[in-house]
Amino acid sequence: MSEKQKVIVIIGPTGVGKTSLSIEIASKLNGEIISGDSMQIYKGMDIGTAKIRQEEMMGIPHHLIDIKNPDESFSAAEFQQLARACIADISSRGKIPIVAGGTGLYIQSLLYDYQFSEQPSDPDFRIQMENTANEKGAEYVHALLREADPGSAERIHPNNVRRVIRALEIYHSTGTTMTELLETQARKEHFESAIIGLTIDRETLYYRINQRVDKMMEAGLLKEVNHLYQSGLREGQAVQAIGYKEIYRYLDGSLSLEEAVEQLKQNSRKYAKRQLTWFRNKMDVEWFDMTPPANSRQKLDEIFTYIAGKLHLQNE
Repeated sequence: MSEKQKVIVIIGPTGVGKTSLSIEIASKLNGEIISGDSMQIYKGMDIGTAKIRQEEMMGIPHHLIDIKNPDESFSAAEFQQLARACIADISSRGKIPIVAGGTGLYIQSLLYDYQFSEQPSDPDFRIQMENTANEKGAEYVHALLREADPGSAERIHPNNVRRVIRALEIYHSTGTTMTELLETQARKEHFESAIIGLTIDRETLYYRINQRVDKMMEAGLLKEVNHLYQSGLREGQAVQAIGYKEIYRYLDGSLSLEEAVEQLKQNSRKYAKRQLTWFRNKMDVEWFDMTPPANSRQKLDEIFTYIAGKLHLQNE
Protein backbone atom coordinates (compact mmCIF):
# COMPACT_ATOMS: atom_id res chain seq x y z
CA MET A 1 0.00 0.00 0.00
CA SER A 2 1.42 3.37 -0.99
CA GLU A 3 2.23 5.96 1.64
CA LYS A 4 -0.36 8.71 2.13
CA GLN A 5 0.50 12.13 0.77
CA LYS A 6 1.38 14.77 3.36
CA VAL A 7 -0.82 17.87 3.50
CA ILE A 8 -0.76 20.96 5.70
CA VAL A 9 -4.15 22.56 6.28
CA ILE A 10 -4.75 26.03 7.74
CA ILE A 11 -8.28 26.77 8.91
CA GLY A 12 -10.07 29.29 11.08
CA PRO A 13 -12.64 32.07 10.89
CA THR A 14 -12.59 34.84 8.32
CA GLY A 15 -10.08 37.57 9.16
CA VAL A 16 -7.91 35.49 11.50
CA GLY A 17 -4.74 35.50 9.37
CA LYS A 18 -4.81 32.24 7.38
CA THR A 19 -3.40 33.82 4.20
CA SER A 20 -0.31 35.34 5.82
CA LEU A 21 0.45 32.11 7.70
CA SER A 22 0.15 30.06 4.53
CA ILE A 23 2.78 32.27 2.88
CA GLU A 24 5.11 31.87 5.89
CA ILE A 25 4.77 28.08 5.86
CA ALA A 26 5.09 27.76 2.08
CA SER A 27 8.23 29.93 2.11
CA LYS A 28 9.91 27.86 4.79
CA LEU A 29 8.83 24.37 3.72
CA ASN A 30 8.97 24.71 -0.09
CA GLY A 31 5.23 24.54 -0.42
CA GLU A 32 2.47 25.55 -2.80
CA ILE A 33 -0.91 26.86 -1.67
CA ILE A 34 -4.36 25.56 -2.55
CA SER A 35 -7.29 27.85 -1.76
CA GLY A 36 -9.94 26.19 0.39
CA ASP A 37 -12.41 29.03 -0.10
CA SER A 38 -15.63 28.41 -2.00
CA MET A 39 -15.81 31.94 -3.42
CA GLN A 40 -12.20 32.73 -4.38
CA ILE A 41 -12.67 30.36 -7.32
CA TYR A 42 -14.66 33.12 -9.08
CA LYS A 43 -13.04 35.52 -11.51
CA GLY A 44 -13.70 39.20 -10.92
CA MET A 45 -14.72 38.67 -7.29
CA ASP A 46 -11.53 39.88 -5.66
CA ILE A 47 -12.28 42.50 -3.04
CA GLY A 48 -15.35 40.88 -1.47
CA THR A 49 -13.62 37.50 -1.11
CA ALA A 50 -10.38 39.03 0.27
CA LYS A 51 -8.54 37.26 -2.53
CA ILE A 52 -4.77 37.37 -2.27
CA ARG A 53 -3.15 39.80 -4.71
CA GLN A 54 -0.35 38.78 -7.04
CA GLU A 55 2.18 40.97 -5.23
CA GLU A 56 1.30 39.30 -1.90
CA MET A 57 2.00 35.77 -3.16
CA MET A 58 5.78 36.19 -2.79
CA GLY A 59 6.29 34.09 -5.91
CA ILE A 60 4.55 31.09 -4.35
CA PRO A 61 2.17 29.24 -6.71
CA HIS A 62 -1.50 29.41 -5.70
CA HIS A 63 -4.13 26.99 -6.96
CA LEU A 64 -7.94 26.97 -7.30
CA ILE A 65 -8.23 30.75 -7.54
CA ASP A 66 -10.02 32.38 -10.51
CA ILE A 67 -11.07 29.10 -12.14
CA LYS A 68 -14.79 29.81 -12.63
CA ASN A 69 -16.95 32.59 -14.05
CA PRO A 70 -19.45 34.12 -11.60
CA ASP A 71 -22.42 32.59 -13.43
CA GLU A 72 -21.09 29.06 -12.93
CA SER A 73 -21.82 26.78 -9.98
CA PHE A 74 -19.24 24.95 -7.90
CA SER A 75 -19.66 22.13 -5.40
CA ALA A 76 -17.78 20.37 -2.62
CA ALA A 77 -17.55 17.31 -4.88
CA GLU A 78 -15.87 19.33 -7.63
CA PHE A 79 -13.56 20.96 -5.11
CA GLN A 80 -12.61 17.55 -3.73
CA GLN A 81 -11.68 16.31 -7.22
CA LEU A 82 -9.70 19.40 -8.23
CA ALA A 83 -7.94 19.87 -4.89
CA ARG A 84 -6.85 16.24 -4.75
CA ALA A 85 -5.44 16.55 -8.26
CA CYS A 86 -3.51 19.65 -7.13
CA ILE A 87 -2.17 17.81 -4.08
CA ALA A 88 -1.00 14.88 -6.23
CA ASP A 89 0.72 17.26 -8.67
CA ILE A 90 2.41 19.34 -5.96
CA SER A 91 3.58 16.23 -4.11
CA SER A 92 4.93 14.68 -7.32
CA ARG A 93 7.24 17.68 -7.70
CA GLY A 94 8.67 17.21 -4.20
CA LYS A 95 6.79 20.15 -2.69
CA ILE A 96 4.41 20.38 0.26
CA PRO A 97 0.72 21.08 -0.47
CA ILE A 98 -0.77 23.68 1.87
CA VAL A 99 -4.55 24.10 1.90
CA ALA A 100 -5.73 27.41 3.36
CA GLY A 101 -9.35 28.38 3.68
CA GLY A 102 -12.47 28.56 5.74
CA THR A 103 -15.14 26.60 3.84
CA GLY A 104 -15.74 23.76 6.27
CA LEU A 105 -17.46 21.20 4.07
CA TYR A 106 -14.90 21.69 1.30
CA ILE A 107 -11.98 21.09 3.66
CA GLN A 108 -13.65 18.12 5.30
CA SER A 109 -14.58 16.50 1.98
CA LEU A 110 -10.99 16.90 0.82
CA LEU A 111 -9.38 15.32 3.87
CA TYR A 112 -11.82 12.45 4.39
CA ASP A 113 -13.21 9.88 1.99
CA TYR A 114 -16.54 11.42 1.09
CA GLN A 115 -18.21 9.59 -1.80
CA PHE A 116 -20.45 12.28 -3.29
CA SER A 117 -21.28 10.32 -6.45
CA GLU A 118 -22.99 7.59 -4.44
CA GLN A 119 -25.77 9.84 -3.14
CA PRO A 120 -29.11 9.22 -4.89
CA SER A 121 -31.10 11.81 -6.78
CA ASP A 122 -34.78 12.40 -7.51
CA PRO A 123 -35.22 14.92 -10.35
CA ASP A 124 -39.01 15.14 -9.89
CA PHE A 125 -38.66 15.98 -6.19
CA ARG A 126 -35.94 18.51 -6.99
CA ILE A 127 -38.17 20.30 -9.50
CA GLN A 128 -41.02 20.29 -6.97
CA MET A 129 -38.77 21.91 -4.36
CA GLU A 130 -37.44 24.46 -6.86
CA ASN A 131 -41.03 25.45 -7.65
CA THR A 132 -41.80 25.68 -3.94
CA ALA A 133 -38.76 27.93 -3.41
CA ASN A 134 -39.89 30.18 -6.26
CA GLU A 135 -43.43 30.42 -4.89
CA LYS A 136 -42.80 30.59 -1.14
CA GLY A 137 -39.22 31.79 -0.88
CA ALA A 138 -35.82 30.50 0.20
CA GLU A 139 -36.62 30.78 3.92
CA TYR A 140 -39.57 28.41 3.53
CA VAL A 141 -37.56 25.55 2.02
CA HIS A 142 -34.76 26.20 4.52
CA ALA A 143 -37.34 25.76 7.30
CA LEU A 144 -38.26 22.37 5.76
CA LEU A 145 -34.59 21.41 5.91
CA ARG A 146 -34.26 22.64 9.49
CA GLU A 147 -37.12 20.31 10.46
CA ALA A 148 -35.72 17.31 8.55
CA ASP A 149 -31.97 17.81 9.02
CA PRO A 150 -31.00 20.47 11.59
CA GLY A 151 -27.28 19.80 11.06
CA SER A 152 -27.44 20.61 7.36
CA ALA A 153 -29.68 23.61 8.02
CA GLU A 154 -27.01 25.01 10.36
CA ARG A 155 -24.31 24.39 7.76
CA ILE A 156 -26.14 25.65 4.65
CA HIS A 157 -27.19 29.28 4.35
CA PRO A 158 -30.89 29.83 3.46
CA ASN A 159 -29.90 31.75 0.33
CA ASN A 160 -28.01 28.75 -1.03
CA VAL A 161 -31.23 27.24 -2.34
CA ARG A 162 -29.48 24.71 -4.57
CA ARG A 163 -27.68 23.09 -1.64
CA VAL A 164 -30.75 23.30 0.61
CA ILE A 165 -32.77 21.41 -1.98
CA ARG A 166 -30.00 18.86 -2.49
CA ALA A 167 -29.98 18.08 1.25
CA LEU A 168 -33.78 17.72 1.20
CA GLU A 169 -33.50 15.51 -1.88
CA ILE A 170 -31.07 13.14 -0.14
CA TYR A 171 -33.35 12.87 2.88
CA HIS A 172 -36.42 12.34 0.67
CA SER A 173 -34.67 9.63 -1.37
CA THR A 174 -32.98 7.70 1.43
CA GLY A 175 -34.71 8.50 4.70
CA THR A 176 -31.23 9.39 5.97
CA THR A 177 -30.05 12.97 6.44
CA MET A 178 -27.06 14.42 4.62
CA THR A 179 -25.54 15.06 8.05
CA GLU A 180 -25.76 11.36 8.92
CA LEU A 181 -24.34 10.32 5.54
CA LEU A 182 -21.39 12.67 5.89
CA GLU A 183 -20.72 11.52 9.45
CA THR A 184 -20.40 7.89 8.31
CA GLN A 185 -17.65 8.93 5.91
CA ALA A 186 -15.95 11.52 8.09
CA ARG A 187 -13.38 9.42 9.92
CA LYS A 188 -11.49 7.70 7.10
CA GLU A 189 -8.54 9.99 6.42
CA HIS A 190 -7.38 10.33 2.83
CA PHE A 191 -4.07 12.09 3.61
CA GLU A 192 -1.47 12.35 6.32
CA SER A 193 -2.46 15.81 7.43
CA ALA A 194 -1.47 18.46 9.94
CA ILE A 195 -4.53 20.65 10.54
CA ILE A 196 -3.70 24.03 12.06
CA GLY A 197 -6.55 26.09 13.47
CA LEU A 198 -6.09 29.80 14.15
CA THR A 199 -8.16 31.64 16.74
CA ILE A 200 -8.21 35.04 18.37
CA ASP A 201 -10.50 36.35 21.08
CA ARG A 202 -13.95 37.28 19.88
CA GLU A 203 -13.65 41.02 20.54
CA THR A 204 -10.46 41.25 18.47
CA LEU A 205 -11.91 39.05 15.72
CA TYR A 206 -15.07 41.13 15.40
CA TYR A 207 -13.03 44.34 15.39
CA ARG A 208 -10.87 42.96 12.57
CA ILE A 209 -13.92 41.87 10.59
CA ASN A 210 -15.52 45.31 10.89
CA GLN A 211 -12.25 46.96 9.86
CA ARG A 212 -11.88 44.56 6.97
CA VAL A 213 -15.32 45.46 5.62
CA ASP A 214 -14.51 49.18 5.84
CA LYS A 215 -11.27 48.57 3.91
CA MET A 216 -13.16 46.56 1.29
CA MET A 217 -15.52 49.47 0.74
CA GLU A 218 -12.57 51.87 0.45
CA ALA A 219 -10.91 49.50 -2.02
CA GLY A 220 -13.93 49.56 -4.35
CA LEU A 221 -16.26 46.74 -3.28
CA LEU A 222 -19.31 48.71 -4.42
CA LYS A 223 -17.84 49.08 -7.91
CA GLU A 224 -16.92 45.38 -8.04
CA VAL A 225 -20.41 44.25 -7.05
CA ASN A 226 -22.06 46.78 -9.35
CA HIS A 227 -20.11 45.30 -12.27
CA LEU A 228 -21.71 41.91 -11.57
CA TYR A 229 -25.11 43.53 -11.08
CA GLN A 230 -24.89 45.45 -14.36
CA SER A 231 -23.87 42.27 -16.19
CA GLY A 232 -27.37 40.95 -15.45
CA LEU A 233 -26.31 38.30 -12.96
CA ARG A 234 -29.13 37.94 -10.44
CA GLU A 235 -29.16 34.27 -9.45
CA GLY A 236 -26.49 31.71 -8.69
CA GLN A 237 -23.97 30.71 -6.11
CA ALA A 238 -21.58 33.63 -6.59
CA VAL A 239 -24.05 36.41 -5.76
CA GLN A 240 -25.13 34.58 -2.59
CA ALA A 241 -21.69 35.19 -1.11
CA ILE A 242 -21.33 37.45 1.91
CA GLY A 243 -20.16 40.82 0.61
CA TYR A 244 -22.14 40.51 -2.61
CA LYS A 245 -25.69 39.69 -1.56
CA GLU A 246 -25.78 42.66 0.84
CA ILE A 247 -24.58 45.15 -1.80
CA TYR A 248 -27.05 43.62 -4.26
CA ARG A 249 -29.81 44.58 -1.84
CA TYR A 250 -28.52 48.17 -1.92
CA LEU A 251 -28.38 48.13 -5.72
CA ASP A 252 -31.95 46.87 -6.04
CA GLY A 253 -33.19 49.50 -3.58
CA SER A 254 -33.96 47.20 -0.63
CA LEU A 255 -31.36 48.78 1.67
CA SER A 256 -29.47 52.02 2.00
CA LEU A 257 -25.71 51.71 1.47
CA GLU A 258 -25.12 52.26 5.19
CA GLU A 259 -27.60 49.48 6.04
CA ALA A 260 -26.01 47.14 3.49
CA VAL A 261 -22.53 47.69 4.94
CA GLU A 262 -23.78 47.11 8.48
CA GLN A 263 -25.55 43.94 7.36
CA LEU A 264 -22.33 42.81 5.66
CA LYS A 265 -20.41 43.26 8.91
CA GLN A 266 -23.07 41.43 10.90
CA ASN A 267 -23.24 38.52 8.42
CA SER A 268 -19.44 38.26 8.41
CA ARG A 269 -19.35 38.05 12.19
CA LYS A 270 -22.06 35.37 12.21
CA TYR A 271 -20.21 33.43 9.53
CA ALA A 272 -17.00 33.52 11.57
CA LYS A 273 -18.88 32.06 14.52
CA ARG A 274 -20.33 29.27 12.33
CA GLN A 275 -16.87 28.50 10.96
CA LEU A 276 -15.41 28.05 14.44
CA THR A 277 -18.29 25.81 15.51
CA TRP A 278 -17.89 23.65 12.40
CA PHE A 279 -14.15 23.14 12.71
CA ARG A 280 -14.25 22.46 16.43
CA ASN A 281 -16.95 19.82 16.04
CA LYS A 282 -15.94 18.12 12.82
CA MET A 283 -12.18 17.87 12.55
CA ASP A 284 -9.03 16.92 14.44
CA VAL A 285 -7.51 20.39 14.72
CA GLU A 286 -4.47 21.69 16.60
CA TRP A 287 -5.50 25.18 17.70
CA PHE A 288 -3.19 28.17 18.06
CA ASP A 289 -4.40 31.33 19.78
CA MET A 290 -3.08 34.34 17.84
CA THR A 291 -4.69 37.00 20.05
CA PRO A 292 -2.41 40.06 20.40
CA PRO A 293 -0.02 40.69 22.05
CA ALA A 294 1.00 37.10 21.31
CA ASN A 295 4.59 36.87 20.12
CA SER A 296 4.16 36.12 16.43
CA ARG A 297 7.64 34.63 16.03
CA GLN A 298 7.10 32.34 19.01
CA LYS A 299 3.73 31.24 17.62
CA LEU A 300 5.29 30.53 14.24
CA ASP A 301 7.96 28.42 15.91
CA GLU A 302 5.25 26.48 17.78
CA ILE A 303 3.34 25.91 14.53
CA PHE A 304 6.43 24.73 12.64
CA THR A 305 7.35 22.39 15.51
CA TYR A 306 3.84 20.92 15.43
CA ILE A 307 3.96 20.42 11.64
CA ALA A 308 7.38 18.80 11.79
CA GLY A 309 6.26 16.38 14.47
CA LYS A 310 2.91 15.55 12.91
CA LEU A 311 4.23 14.98 9.38
CA HIS A 312 7.73 13.80 10.32
CA LEU A 313 9.36 16.69 8.48
CA GLN A 314 12.79 18.18 9.11
CA ASN A 315 12.20 21.35 11.18
CA GLU A 316 15.23 23.45 10.44
